[in-house]
Amino acid sequence: MRCTFEAISEDLPGQRWQNIFRQFWPGYRQWYLRDGDRARPGFLMCRKALRHHMPELVPTWERLVELSGGGDLEARFLSMWGPPPYIAGCSQAVWLPVDGQQAAGATPALLRNYDFAPALLEGVWLASRWHGQRVVAVNDCLWGALDGINESGLAASLSFGGRKAVGNGFGIPLVLRYVLEFAQNVDQAVEMLARIPVHMSYTVSLLDRRAQWATVFVTPDRPLEVVRKQAVSNLQHGVEWTAHANATLAEAREQTLAVAVRQAEDAKAVLRALLRPPLFQTAYGRGHGTLYSAVYHPYDGSVEMVWPDAVWRQSCSHFLPGARMIEFDVESTALPHAVAPARRWMLDDVGSFQ
Repeated sequence: MRCTFEAISEDLPGQRWQNIFRQFWPGYRQWYLRDGDRARPGFLMCRKALRHHMPELVPTWERLVELSGGGDLEARFLSMWGPPPYIAGCSQAVWLPVDGQQAAGATPALLRNYDFAPALLEGVWLASRWHGQRVVAVNDCLWGALDGINESGLAASLSFGGRKAVGNGFGIPLVLRYVLEFAQNVDQAVEMLARIPVHMSYTVSLLDRRAQWATVFVTPDRPLEVVRKQAVSNLQHGVEWTAHANATLAEAREQTLAVAVRQAEDAKAVLRALLRPPLFQTAYGRGHGTLYSAVYHPYDGSVEMVWPDAVWRQSCSHFLPGARMIEFDVESTALPHAVAPARRWMLDDVGSFQ
């Protein structure tokens, strides 16, 4: 299985975003309606939720709905209010230099592995300026974000929180998008996360240009918590979903990453750990293989997307469109590798995010 990662630059939603929508909407539509149309919130409820919790996003949402054809279903999906449940793996770390390392020029970094099914990945790396601030983020759900950085120097990423609880709220990718669009530092980001409801449990890692950082637990049924953990996987206060934790090696990943962060002399040492088992996962056929690693540098607003044999660098100030194709072996434990650029493939069937 091959996945194409494509870097796209478009300041305001237009033809390029519309092309993304047309490519991925058939699969997302199937997923969104998997439990039937009546299982999803109606248009008025979705619009009300956006207006109440993230009003600054409403004009962009309206523009995207227009670009998508103006349909009721498209508008409801793009609101990301009350989507079907979905889960993933993922590991995240905040690395902070100590005094001696700072003297040597080391700067803080936010690092992550994104673990998911290759067939369900958009693979769109979008540079935009929708609300005046440059944002570079990995797309999800057509305009949400899995991880990203803005030109103020705020980096953010997310991972599944390892709990089955589902409630009334937004899909986390849209909440992360909102944070990257409007927050300029960690304090502002935490305030936003505290007041916006989410429909499942997630851990959000934050790091800004001043080296302020936070690991935030957001859930649909508990108050927000800010914890001092620099390394996280898919656990919050411990294993709450044993089957998921065992399948994704959640405990082993978190312990391994914590040791790597504690012992690392620089961010590259943490990255090396992320590119090795148990942090680097190869269960692509079961939906939790590592699709990419990312390293965010808030000091200069740059980021690298990394695979075992390839590195792709971008920044808020210098973003170049392009494409990289990565091949995943879903039948074995072989690591993915970069292959020659080729035409982007279509998702015929996104299926179920389970």
